[in-house]
Amino acid sequence: MKLSRTDLRLLAQLQRDTTRNQSELAEIVGMSRTSCWRRIRDFEDAGIIERQVALLNPKKAGFNLEVLLFVAMTEHSDENRKSFERHVSLLPEVMECFSVSGDRDYLLQVIATDMESYNDFLNAEILRHKAVQSASSTFVLRRVKYSTALPLESVG
Repeated sequence: MKLSRTDLRLLAQLQRDTTRNQSELAEIVGMSRTSCWRRIRDFEDAGIIERQVALLNPKKAGFNLEVLLFVAMTEHSDENRKSFERHVSLLPEVMECFSVSGDRDYLLQVIATDMESYNDFLNAEILRHKAVQSASSTFVLRRVKYSTALPLESVG
């Protein structure tokens, strides 16, 4: 899908705040309300907008521990990879999972209420998995930057 400057402005506004009504959005980006509504539906149909969600503050919701967990696999077979990826996709503590290059095979962003719950999670859900050889935890001291917004100004 080719995105115009107006499309990029509309998407940037949606990334900031999806609670604005369409009249307000249309005025901000210089479109009619109907065109704005139609364009948002086009973005959804094209998969550019995957879903609209509320972003929660993990600490205020009781998650006091954030961990970057590096995982090495026992072997690099399709079966091991698929099994592990299917497993972590079902774990609510895993916020993100990346297949990575380097010494380790995966990087997981994990949240937990405290160290004890993380230790239980690590031992029960990660280290016991048949595809996992080893894991290494790096504990986040503080979040310096967090964004869900794509840098649309660098497109086109």
